[in-house]
Amino acid sequence: MPRNRLSRLSIALLIFCTVAALPSIASSGKKKAWSMFEAAANSKSPTQRSIGIRALGLLRDNVHARELAEAALNDDRPEVRVAAATALGQMHAIDSVPKLQKLLDDKRMAVVMAAAHSLHDLKDDAAANAIYLDVLTGERKGDGLIAEQMDTLHNPKELAMIGVEQGIGYVPFAGIGWDAWRYTHKKDPHPARAIAATLLAHDPDPKAGYALVKAALNDKDWIVRAAAVEAIAQRGDPSLEEKIELSLYDVNAHVRYTAAAAVIRLSALVKKDIHKDAEKKTSLSQPSQAPAVAASR
Repeated sequence: MPRNRLSRLSIALLIFCTVAALPSIASSGKKKAWSMFEAAANSKSPTQRSIGIRALGLLRDNVHARELAEAALNDDRPEVRVAAATALGQMHAIDSVPKLQKLLDDKRMAVVMAAAHSLHDLKDDAAANAIYLDVLTGERKGDGLIAEQMDTLHNPKELAMIGVEQGIGYVPFAGIGWDAWRYTHKKDPHPARAIAATLLAHDPDPKAGYALVKAALNDKDWIVRAAAVEAIAQRGDPSLEEKIELSLYDVNAHVRYTAAAAVIRLSALVKKDIHKDAEKKTSLSQPSQAPAVAASR
């Protein structure tokens, strides 16, 4: 057998083995992450359900994530319904618009506001604006967290800092919500490190990625760790997936579930990159047809 043909066969065999091994690559972290979300969706604890469902917002174009969030829209606890509505908006789940519209009739104001905010993100402005107008004019009376913070709707400076996600949430921490807002206002009204982590999500400098990983694993404040993990997910660098798997075991539930979503999101990118490399190697291993064509002439 000619040496060049043997070489091509060896390359093809290597590519085949690489592609065949794809399902097992980075699968442990991904399996752990999905098992966490399944456990959260079926947990008896409404806190665990809401935190887990909320983190699904990082997973766009994922049917299973969307289905878990849609199922949670019918949860008997309002905080879980809020988390589900918010997650569907974050994942840009256009197919979920009819279900979110039904949620506008919910008896709990926080749920209505979360659904309206997500509908606004999904470009259903008419439905969302009708709710905002009702709230602003007093046609709809609030309850729970919303009732305590209704004055913020009339304060532009407050609105610049506070979003309607999860009833009332802190804007830079879209994946964390009300707990983050409450935490930062009790301990640090200007959590600079967490905001910095959020803003570094799309910085191409590798130093930024390293700093985010360090913050995700080592920062003493859970809100900074969670913000760093979410920034890593948004960053879309598959090489960071293995580095943040330790965050699946963080002592704080917000960090754990944000990490679970990040691992699933980055694992998909790892798989995509491997496929691209395999296709590139396949094309390079193909012998050029140009000499044969020239010879035939």
